[in-house]
Amino acid sequence: MTFETIRSVLAWCSVINLGLLIWWALFIRLFHDWTFRFHKKWVPISEEQFDAFHYAGMALFKMGILLFNLVPYLAMRIAG
Repeated sequence: MTFETIRSVLAWCSVINLGLLIWWALFIRLFHDWTFRFHKKWVPISEEQFDAFHYAGMALFKMGILLFNLVPYLAMRIAG
């Protein structure tokens, strides 16, 4: 793989992952009650725990995007 190909892949990974993160946040924001009831059928969980898990999951996912996609992409932009 060439330098430009890797940089392009990292850019597209960033775009796709940020799109998923935005979709996740909007879905939880707009359809919170429906999503909570859907999950509650399978897992005995309180609404506070549900919110905490999703908030922590989105934070972890965002950190992963920054660490594994955006930072390497920016480093490659600077270097080359």
